[in-house]
This record gives sequence, C-alpha cells and structure tokens, in this order.
Amino acid sequence: MNLNKVFIIGNLTRDVDLRSTPSGQSVANFGVATNRVWVNASGQKQQETEFHNIVVWGKMAELCSQYLSKGRLVLVEGRIRTRAWVDQNGQKRTKTEIVAENITFGPKRAQEEEQFKMPPEETAPSVEEGIENLPILEEENSEGINPDEIPF
Repeated sequence: MNLNKVFIIGNLTRDVDLRSTPSGQSVANFGVATNRVWVNASGQKQQETEFHNIVVWGKMAELCSQYLSKGRLVLVEGRIRTRAWVDQNGQKRTKTEIVAENITFGPKRAQEEEQFKMPPEETAPSVEEGIENLPILEEENSEGINPDEIPF
C-alpha cells in the first residue's frame, strides 16, 4: 500500500495567482512558508523555514483567490507532485509542489477584521455580561406536542 498525503500549516508568501486552463477550469498558485523551531545541543534556539508551492484546482482555487492574501494563515491538505520539463535553454528543470485537496483558511489579520467589523448595536452579549441579560424566549408549541410523549 502506498500513501502520498501532506498537511502543512503556514503563512502565504505571496498573493494567490488565479488563472484558467483553455478548457475553462480555474487553477490557482501560491506559496506557503512553514517554520520549524528547536533547541540545539548547546541550548540555543534554532529556526528553519521551508517554502512550499501550492496548486489548487476548481472552485477551491476561486475561493482562495477571493479570500487569501500574502501573510494569511492556512492549513493545506494535499499530495506531493514533482513535475519535470526541459526549459527554453535545453536545461532539465523540476518543481515539487503540493496539489491541494482541501484548504482551511486561518483567522483574518487585524486590518481585514476591521473591514468586516459589526456595528456596536449588532454585537452579541459577551460572556462577561452573563446570561441574566439575555432575553428569555418562550417556546411556542402550536402543534400540541408534549415532550414527555416523545419515545427517545
């Protein structure tokens, strides 16, 4: 049995580049940086950054283009693919990329949250305000259903 599965959580290194194939299918490309932090044998903190090329197809590509931008946190689930070709100068080239099967968008950055902030009169009560300030909603039982008669 073989398995080609990858999960990464990182930040976009560039804005999403959305294109379409000649047949009209959407494809998006962007980069994600992931960090690894550890303490070496002498007790010093070390950090290493890896850069990943991401390819997304279809509706997910369009959503990524619409909602993601440089710096945004994402979780990418997909598979690793290495492509090989010969460039214009006759040199053999290869590129390893992650073909995304699922992408989860991370929290918005502060400046993005300001754009979509709800006006104060529409905000829900906070936990600190307590439940005593919440309105009591009366259950309407217009069908005459008695909860004690429900068999489960």
